Amino acid sequence: MPDAVYVRDAFARIADRYVLTNHVLSCGADIWWRRVVTTRIRKWKPARLLDVASGTGDLALEIQDACPDCEVIASDFCAEMLAHASSRGLEHTVVADALALPFPDGGFDVVTVAFGLRNMADYPAALREMLRVLKPGGRLVILDFSLPDGILRTPYRLYLHHVLPRMAGWLTGQKDAYEYLGGSIETFPSGTAMMNLLESCGFIKADACPLTFGVVSIYEGTRPEP
Repeated sequence: MPDAVYVRDAFARIADRYVLTNHVLSCGADIWWRRVVTTRIRKWKPARLLDVASGTGDLALEIQDACPDCEVIASDFCAEMLAHASSRGLEHTVVADALALPFPDGGFDVVTVAFGLRNMADYPAALREMLRVLKPGGRLVILDFSLPDGILRTPYRLYLHHVLPRMAGWLTGQKDAYEYLGGSIETFPSGTAMMNLLESCGFIKADACPLTFGVVSIYEGTRPEP
């Protein structure tokens, strides 16, 4: 699992170019991925939502616009990233470590984490903390990278390990901040492995939905009712 100090420093260095870089590297698909997540959440009509590892606030802003009656709170352990989220119009931000969230038990209808769990130092500890702050019956939604199956797997891995770091380095001037990305995606649990992890951390109704031929996946889990 990634080193927390390295990850925080890396994100602080790329914060100014993070949004543009994501759009370029995904050919704009990251915008659609977040809209798919937001469409799901809007149907649930949550009153309070926590976006963990919110970064520059892309998903939180999307949800804030789509769900005007929902209080959206964004947390991240990198203050530089959250500063961009605030400047883009995100109303509520909190600098916080996902492994020790400064919120009481059962305070949120929905917890989201987009492209952030993979960067955390302890996946199970982070998931249990997200479970803690969810209301009984509340939902966790994870959006993160996965590896496609079939003929796309090999060319996608070549892109991850060779093309992406060079492009990101050119865009941000911080190539090393992206060099670990391919390895982190390779080792991150996906599909059945992620659903098993969610269930082992106390979630029920675990589900996985691959998007864009499996390049990313949406995972859901529910906190059990008492």
